[in-house]
Amino acid sequence: MNFTLILIAAFVTTTAAGLGEDIATDGKSKLPKGEGIAAKFKADTGIHKHESVIYANGFEAQGDWKKLWDETRDKDGQVLSLVSPPGGDPKLGKHCLQAKATLGHDTGGGATKWFESSETLFIRFYARFDEKCDYVHHFATLRANKSLQGSDRWSGFGGAGLKPKGDERFSTALEPWGNWGKSPPPGKWNFYSYWHEMKPAPDQKYWGNQFKPEGQPNIAKGKWICCEFMLKHNSPGKRDGEQAYWIDGRLRGHWRGINWRKTPGLMANAFTLESYITDRWTKNKINIVQFDNIVIAKEYIGPSR
Repeated sequence: MNFTLILIAAFVTTTAAGLGEDIATDGKSKLPKGEGIAAKFKADTGIHKHESVIYANGFEAQGDWKKLWDETRDKDGQVLSLVSPPGGDPKLGKHCLQAKATLGHDTGGGATKWFESSETLFIRFYARFDEKCDYVHHFATLRANKSLQGSDRWSGFGGAGLKPKGDERFSTALEPWGNWGKSPPPGKWNFYSYWHEMKPAPDQKYWGNQFKPEGQPNIAKGKWICCEFMLKHNSPGKRDGEQAYWIDGRLRGHWRGINWRKTPGLMANAFTLESYITDRWTKNKINIVQFDNIVIAKEYIGPSR
């Protein structure tokens, strides 16, 4: 099945080499679905002890929650807070992270965690868009940096409009896409990716290329959604990398044939979870998103139980 590639300035449908092939909706994907390792842990309690888990955070630890992350973006301390999960779902525990973005004051906020990587990574989190939440610009981003040390740990940040060289950064983000206001907010799920074989926009700048399966429903507001995505590193210089995502345990898209990097030292090793808004599409003054039950692992995680 062809996938739709959407750039910042235009729509392009392509099957060009290096841009990946979606094999989820035609039955070719062998990736797991439904339950994963999370099924062994009630409400994710103790999941951090599983041998495949790299990082887990359900915002239940006592003390300053920010100490379990490496960086936070929280202007004037008024964006991020811990609240009781709306809806009272027991698998989400007693606390979740709330990001309250206020137009005119901030662009939202979020948190970043650096970690020791693996050839294949799975990242799962729960998200809930408030009933009044408008469009969200950036959401959940996995970045590759040169290393975890010094300035090299930041090599994967920034670079909007620029094509990666293949040895300093690549990234992919699971995000809601509003289709230029054609889909009701917050939109539909998609990948927004940067890598050294990405395609330019008509203005010849390099904005994130979009991986989007056809026929998706609009994202529901006012309910908790289990989001998970996978990235498989390619053999340096070869088109054997992959990415995929699941919503509520259902595989939505699986793309392979991606040449993420040219050098073996470039590994995806930083995860940012945020609600980032701008006034370009977002018109509501207050926009609230909640997050919970974050897990980074070496194998499929699946929904919490």
